[in-house]
Amino acid sequence: MRIHIAADHAAFDLKEHLAEHLRAGGHDVVDHGAHAFDASDDYPPFCFAAGEAVVAEPGSLGVVLGGSGNGEQIAANKVAGVRAALAWSEDTARLARAHNDANVVAIGARQHSPDAAVAIVEAFLAEPFSGDERHQRRIDLVAAYEARR
Repeated sequence: MRIHIAADHAAFDLKEHLAEHLRAGGHDVVDHGAHAFDASDDYPPFCFAAGEAVVAEPGSLGVVLGGSGNGEQIAANKVAGVRAALAWSEDTARLARAHNDANVVAIGARQHSPDAAVAIVEAFLAEPFSGDERHQRRIDLVAAYEARR
């Protein structure tokens, strides 16, 4: 699976760790930055780039990382077609995929150990969308609203 990943300085080390783990697991990882540690960088451009790549490549998924994951989720969700979910546990990651067909997961590097973050990402990647009519109806309502804007 192709995974688009992005992080700012607060999650640079976690991004490197996750990218290595995902590549070792056979995934095609595309790194949208930061490409070097810079304590004064800004997360939005990295998250926009990862989100745009996910939308441009149906079937791919994205991972955006920051200190809390909140800003990264907000930034990624500004890209039309992105459904980014902030996951703080394996359960929230699975539910984001199963109920919301989320295509990007946001994680806070200051909130989780590297092993816990790996487990959250793995849960997100492994869970398919349920396809349940009520969940699809809700996704369609959000998409229709987005299209009118």
